[in-house]
Amino acid sequence: MVVSINLFICLLRLDWMGIKLPSSRVKITKKKMKDTLFESLEEQGYLILGDQIRPPVLTSKEDIRRLHHQQKRTRHMEDIKLFKEYGKYLINAYFANGVEIDPEKFRPELIPVSSNDWTGRLFRIATLLWSVPVSKGYGRRMRFLVMDRSNGKLAGIIALGDPVFNLKVRDDYIGWNAQDRKERLFNVMDAYVLGAIPPYNQLLVGKYLAGVLSTNEVRGYFGGKYKDKQTIIQGKSKPADLVLITTTSALGKSSVYNRVYFDKGESRRLLLKKIGFTAGFGHFHVSEEVFRLMRQFLSERDEKYADGHEFGNGPNWRMRVIKKTMEILGYSRTPVLQHGIKREVFISPLATNFKEYLKGETSKPEFLFLPFQEYTEYFKTRFLIPRFHRRPEIRLHLAQDLYLNLLNDFDRV
Repeated sequence: MVVSINLFICLLRLDWMGIKLPSSRVKITKKKMKDTLFESLEEQGYLILGDQIRPPVLTSKEDIRRLHHQQKRTRHMEDIKLFKEYGKYLINAYFANGVEIDPEKFRPELIPVSSNDWTGRLFRIATLLWSVPVSKGYGRRMRFLVMDRSNGKLAGIIALGDPVFNLKVRDDYIGWNAQDRKERLFNVMDAYVLGAIPPYNQLLVGKYLAGVLSTNEVRGYFGGKYKDKQTIIQGKSKPADLVLITTTSALGKSSVYNRVYFDKGESRRLLLKKIGFTAGFGHFHVSEEVFRLMRQFLSERDEKYADGHEFGNGPNWRMRVIKKTMEILGYSRTPVLQHGIKREVFISPLATNFKEYLKGETSKPEFLFLPFQEYTEYFKTRFLIPRFHRRPEIRLHLAQDLYLNLLNDFDRV
């Protein structure tokens, strides 16, 4: 059984290297599909009992990290060429040593990311530091480098993408019915990547970036990028009004997203609000190797979901592929999409009447006002500078250590 997994990994590597195999291939039987899937799940701690699939028991954040191991391995295989070609240079050029940080001079700037230049490469290298692999996002994407212009170093990264279509805790909070959600999900984005780069993470810059989601500049960038654009599925032009951003914690409860606020005078504005937890379902534990096999399995049976991603279906398409595969295998009632991680869900409202707008009760959002520069100065004075002086060991941080740690990770792939 191990041979079959290793074979698919080898085929995947050949595909990434541009080596094409002969087009004739053995049809994937139901038994082969089932055995490969179940073996992969068992490697991650799932218990297979007949037609029952039970997710691993998760008692700590380390358990959650281990559950992401196959996903992380796949990401490393995808990025190994990039890292070997650009990793050392980009880390030396753009990752800060502790002695290069002066909190008094902290001057962050949002730099939009393009996949085809240094910004895209630097963004991908930065995501390799995450203990839980970072999704590449689906559909619409807005990605930013947060550069500290005082020293030319990378302080953190932010990425917004299409939100999942079904998120009960979000939909219940808004008060959405199915039609309102279909019409106005366009006006919501999800922060699927948000984090600070060492040693800025020790200065609470991750929490700072969570607050940046609420700034005028992020909302304005959305308006400029999607004004007069037609949606892929419905083919409609919709008002480019970003009124809500959602985000979820990677490892259960979150300390980064809690107590993110902005004080002005006697008033305090909470920038992120906790609204509950996800139900513990998703698809990350179905590895990329297994998912590609599922697509081939469906394609050989002329199932439409094999290539449904071309129509803007994103993560919901992946779930449909998995569900359809399980249906054909005779496991339609088996909750293979259950991984058991209940992630904490937060929202960043960008308009006082975001609920009314998203329910179609008003056509004019009343936007909240928060300039990026004003929020930055507040955070720098209130949190960053005091934190720096309480953490003198930050000055000892070496960017070279991050490079060596990543190099060791790649050597183990």
